[in-house]
Amino acid sequence: MVQIRAGYPIIARMSEDQVTETAASSSKGRPAKNAAKAGIFARIALFVRQVIGELKKVVAPTRKELINYTLVVLVFVIIMMVIVTLLDLAFGTGVQWVFNGSGPTDN
Repeated sequence: MVQIRAGYPIIARMSEDQVTETAASSSKGRPAKNAAKAGIFARIALFVRQVIGELKKVVAPTRKELINYTLVVLVFVIIMMVIVTLLDLAFGTGVQWVFNGSGPTDN
């Protein structure tokens, strides 16, 4: 968590319950080579618990945000379609001019 005061970022410490289990366990370094390895079902159960824990942190967008994001994506896609169409026409015209000596409107 970063806070801004007087133009300078201040990094606040996170409590251990705010850190995910994966992040907390990864900071302890590598386990000893003779440590017992968890079984396949224990690892799958741990994975599922971690996924559920992360999904609980997800915040769904409001209706207004969802509409805004959708419009942004649609406008971007339309702009990209126009760019690709213009490039396709330009390259098609260029290729026909080079190989046929005429443009796409000349028959």
